[in-house]
Amino acid sequence: MRSTKAFLRHAVCATAVAVSSFAFAAAGHAADGEVNIYSFREPGLIKPLLDQFTKETGIKVNAVFTPKGLIERIQAEGKNSPADLILSNDSGLLVQAVEAGVTQPVNSEILNKSVPAAWRDDQNQWFGLTRRARVVYASKDRVKQDKFTYEELADPKWRGKVCIRSGQHTYNIALIASMIAHHGEEEAEKWLRGLKDNLGRKPAGGDREAVRDVKAGLCDIAIGNTYYMRAMMNKPETREWAEAVRIVFPNADDRGTHVNVSGVAMAAHAPNKDNAQKLMEFFVSPEAQKIYAEANGEYPVVEGIPASELVQSWGPLKADPLPLSDIAKLRKKASELVDRVQFDQGTN
Repeated sequence: MRSTKAFLRHAVCATAVAVSSFAFAAAGHAADGEVNIYSFREPGLIKPLLDQFTKETGIKVNAVFTPKGLIERIQAEGKNSPADLILSNDSGLLVQAVEAGVTQPVNSEILNKSVPAAWRDDQNQWFGLTRRARVVYASKDRVKQDKFTYEELADPKWRGKVCIRSGQHTYNIALIASMIAHHGEEEAEKWLRGLKDNLGRKPAGGDREAVRDVKAGLCDIAIGNTYYMRAMMNKPETREWAEAVRIVFPNADDRGTHVNVSGVAMAAHAPNKDNAQKLMEFFVSPEAQKIYAEANGEYPVVEGIPASELVQSWGPLKADPLPLSDIAKLRKKASELVDRVQFDQGTN
């Protein structure tokens, strides 16, 4: 078992990486070993969960956070990597980790029973922990309709009225891949060209900035993940952006809204494998699912666990049942499609 000092030494030695580390052993409770996390998720989003896990088990959690480069770091560290778990804010990053050979399958009855098949890898390489929907943020002042479909985003009536982040961002690649799955590559390309024609500006920034630009009148609708509503409402400087829009769930009357997940995978050379599996299984416990959902403004992945009151106030979510493992197989085609239509160049 590698020591905490060794784990932190690996983190400190990594170049050009923002790192936040914490040890969460409960005061007065002797730790029963440790577990090391490499996390794409911000520390504040996972700290409540890690605190509770250590309180209940005595297992100390060490975490390194960075928004990028974790997969490459684990590859470089090889068999000497101290990483036990990889936490991601998107299934696409977990798929990349699998393809990079830095994960291993986990055979857990608890995980397989708790996480529906649509929200986990079909080879047990990763498991979803929370869900988020990719929705329309519609201007309260300028958009009166309360029903949308993703297909409608290519309708010329929205010419110059749509704001979105880069088409190559993992959130949009997943959405485009789902369109390929439902309609085929040829129809998905027509749709993406139509969506490009409707852009109010070049794809840029993040989901929050897209909503900001709706508030500013640069566009009437933005495409974004649901949890950004909570994030915007929690900060005075962005609250007015959130108050200028309402969430509409696309395709609620047919196949359902595209859903992605945050998730977890076990690192290929996890030195604390048993403790890592315990933490994975804790993540899908009813207690942890409630903490996760409340803290992040996301939907629990485990069936029967209610979303927070705020999330429920946005209206019912009917999720597209298309398995994320099926979408993952089309991500490369989706990325190629974005380049082929020159989506990120915006309209001419």
